[in-house]
Amino acid sequence: MAAIEAQKGKQIEKKPVNFSNILLGAGLNMAEVSTLGQPLEVIKTTMAANRSLSIVQAGKLVWSRGGVLGFYQGLIPWAWIEASTKGAVLLFVSAEAEYQFQKLGANHFLAGMGGGVSGGLAQAYLTMGFCTCMKTVEITRAKQEVVAGVPKQTSFQVFKDIYKKEGIRGINKGVNAVAIRQMTNWGSRFGFSRLAEEGIKNLTGKGENDKLNAVEKIASSVVGGGLSAWNQPIEVIRVEMQSKTNDPNRPKNLGVGSAFSYIYKNNGIKGLYRGVTPRIGLGVWQTVFMVAFGDIFKKLLNTDGSGH
Repeated sequence: MAAIEAQKGKQIEKKPVNFSNILLGAGLNMAEVSTLGQPLEVIKTTMAANRSLSIVQAGKLVWSRGGVLGFYQGLIPWAWIEASTKGAVLLFVSAEAEYQFQKLGANHFLAGMGGGVSGGLAQAYLTMGFCTCMKTVEITRAKQEVVAGVPKQTSFQVFKDIYKKEGIRGINKGVNAVAIRQMTNWGSRFGFSRLAEEGIKNLTGKGENDKLNAVEKIASSVVGGGLSAWNQPIEVIRVEMQSKTNDPNRPKNLGVGSAFSYIYKNNGIKGLYRGVTPRIGLGVWQTVFMVAFGDIFKKLLNTDGSGH
């Protein structure tokens, strides 16, 4: 409460709405997913969908699907479409929401968390359900095709089949789990990153209004991204809901609750945390791009009114 009261007394600089954050967010997220982001996503999703696999076994399975290119499965077009749209929405909405929370008197941790939750919620329902579903289908169907010798369908054939059988609901299957994941993901990433920034200021003797340098910003985002992996069970549930599988024991029309019960019954607590190691790496990589680099480039473009 004291921190909130202190923040209330701080003058928050008025700023206009910065639509340039839309282009900046799209560019940063495209760079993130096209480098280490997609390989980590593929490993994480493979482990979450095939919960008996170790990280080494998952890596070998991915490699068997096309060598290095196997680690970029689902990148084109789904991950690129998702990255450009969700990055634009995330950076724009989170920056505006974080500013509004600061105006209401929230400290940096609460304002960052509020901004991240708002951005994550917006990107889930506005852009991610469709692309995340298609990307997950691309990754999880490959194992079945390798085992069964089924001819590989193109991405658009998969899309047409799902749409024909299940309509828009099928394409957006698991979107509520995506929303929960993104709210907790980006709320944690922004919030913990802002908390780490305050900790670094205290350690280095910097004042409230002093700016962090690029290395300190990146270090804060590494902490925030790593800690955000606490919600891995939500990610495993999301993958299970969107996976194509022939398991006759899996309930039809999985919801978040029934998916949790199915995973827990078959794989226990460990099953709910499958893929957490690559998820930590992915969380760090994404947070460095979207929080640290986002702050750095917003400052360079004079669009940052957050005080960070």
